[in-house]
Amino acid sequence: MIELGNKVEAQHLRRNAYLYVRQSTLRQVYEHTESTKRQYALRQRAVDLGWRPEQVTVIDSDLGESGASMVDRDGFRKLVAEVSMGRAGIVLGLEVSRLARNCADWHRLLELCAFNDTLILDEDGIYNPGVFNDRLLLGLKGTMSEAELHVIRMRMIHGVLNKARRGELCPLLPIGFVYDEQNNVVLDPDQQVQQCIYLIFSLFRRAGSAHALVRHFRNQGLLFPQRPLYGPHRNELVWVTLQRSTVMRVLNNPRYAGAFFFGRTRGRRRPEGGRPTSSKMVPRERRGLPPVHG
Repeated sequence: MIELGNKVEAQHLRRNAYLYVRQSTLRQVYEHTESTKRQYALRQRAVDLGWRPEQVTVIDSDLGESGASMVDRDGFRKLVAEVSMGRAGIVLGLEVSRLARNCADWHRLLELCAFNDTLILDEDGIYNPGVFNDRLLLGLKGTMSEAELHVIRMRMIHGVLNKARRGELCPLLPIGFVYDEQNNVVLDPDQQVQQCIYLIFSLFRRAGSAHALVRHFRNQGLLFPQRPLYGPHRNELVWVTLQRSTVMRVLNNPRYAGAFFFGRTRGRRRPEGGRPTSSKMVPRERRGLPPVHG
């Protein structure tokens, strides 16, 4: 291990040391405990370098959060705020990937550390982002961390595509269908849900118009079942006012015709990360291929 304690000066020791601890998923938190222990052990490194124990602040509120972006990472945002206000003498993290797997977030932190003369420590040594050689090395580490995430993501995407080509993938089902214990697609056992789906298709055969179908539902005071993917009622059965867009999704969904399909649409994540934006239709020649932007 490279020891560069001579980079620690009195001005750094007058400020606090911030240890950032993160695991990507809750499963890793519970099963990969050794990594978490190694991260917490860095607290002693700060004490050995001269910081008093009460000066070392542990930020571990991001356990179970991905480092791909700052979204939902309150701990990382707190760390950036402390650095920007000049309160941090040193930032400790087991490795770059624990702090960030996104070059934009990583270089923003480096810029703030350089401006406020804040050191960075990882398992390999201590770096001063205000020094060119250290900044260059930290930048390379950040690039490698982001590239590693890309490789992991592409490996998972290709695995999903291969499973979809065999028809063995179990994607989300439209309302009216559920998976049984053997992962076979069966009708939703709720009779009201079944009757509502049957009514959609029977009315459309007679009216031939999505607008007419929506008017009928509203005139009769009928509601349509949904199982939200997000929010407080996630995966729960709720009844909502029928919209034309919902009717079109039902009518154009091959699942209702008994066909397996995958890859017709693809969402692109927002620049700041988080859930994908609204999905767009993928050209037929691109279906079954990995996304261009990873």
